[in-house]
Amino acid sequence: MTQSTDQNQQTQAGKPAYKRVLLKISGEAFCKPGGFGIDGPELDVIAKEIAAAAGLGTELAVVVGGGNIIRGATLASEGSIAQATADQMGMLGTVINGLALKETLEKIGQPARVLSAINLSAVAETFIRGRASRHLEKGRVVIFVAGTGNPFFTTDSAASLRAAEINADVLLKATKVDGIYDKDPNKYPDAVRFDTLLFKDAIDRDLQVMDLTAFDMCRKRGIPIIVFDMKEPGHIAEVVSGKTHGTRVMVE
Repeated sequence: MTQSTDQNQQTQAGKPAYKRVLLKISGEAFCKPGGFGIDGPELDVIAKEIAAAAGLGTELAVVVGGGNIIRGATLASEGSIAQATADQMGMLGTVINGLALKETLEKIGQPARVLSAINLSAVAETFIRGRASRHLEKGRVVIFVAGTGNPFFTTDSAASLRAAEINADVLLKATKVDGIYDKDPNKYPDAVRFDTLLFKDAIDRDLQVMDLTAFDMCRKRGIPIIVFDMKEPGHIAEVVSGKTHGTRVMVE
């Protein structure tokens, strides 16, 4: 991954390479591998990693998935629940994760706010773009929940949408692998990892790290995507500070 001159200068000065960052975390990150629900130690690790990144001075927003609570797509595929309803149930799963993350962040001294795409005024603020920006400017981690607020869209799409709305400099996709490969590295030992990729190539190769809607929105808005392994200690803060990790997807 090649950093711009300005970003390298900021990193050398001990400042974040990006002013405003959108971090996408899957629901599975909140539980142990193969597990379900929210695992306390895993949640603590995520919160500490996010707080460390925010402590660099970057404005950090987070979109959380909900697959550890409920998978709407799985319910819909079984045929007993309409996909629109199953997707709404999945949105509520992301709210559970977002509230857990907020409480854990504030417990360790990092101010945070939860903004929901659907009206849940008893537990979260309703998403308003200007309100989200003000929270970020005040040093609060903003946690976006309930996806886009609409069925038939993934939380990857929600991440790209929110990144565009808040004018994020980069979208960070935290995963269980150290970047994007030409094929599944868990199945193929000869899989090759990319250091950089063009959006066009990622789409043409159908690499399926994020859905096409998310890729296309970031491509059109010129928002680079960095896919990296968040389970390695310090990686979120290091990526925010400009250090090379994972795979960078860019327009050109």
